[in-house]
Amino acid sequence: YAVMGPEVVLDVARDTTTTLLWLIAPTMIIALVVGLLVALFQALTSIQEMTLTFVPKIIAVFVALLVLLPWMADHLGRFSRDLFQRIATGP
Repeated sequence: YAVMGPEVVLDVARDTTTTLLWLIAPTMIIALVVGLLVALFQALTSIQEMTLTFVPKIIAVFVALLVLLPWMADHLGRFSRDLFQRIATGP
């Protein structure tokens, strides 16, 4: 029975945060770009419809998740295997 040291905990926390950022970054960037395009369209046309800001972003994020899901699952699977390997080998 080995106790996990602070270095190992920090490494796992860093790897978890990095993996989380890699997984959410593409969808967040797509939502940001679509939001900016919709805002530009609204500014150019003077249309101030509230649903116009949300619906395109929701659709774009949904499509992005459908397209990126295999990559995200692969990345998360690699992270999980690495984490289980750390647990199995110990500190």
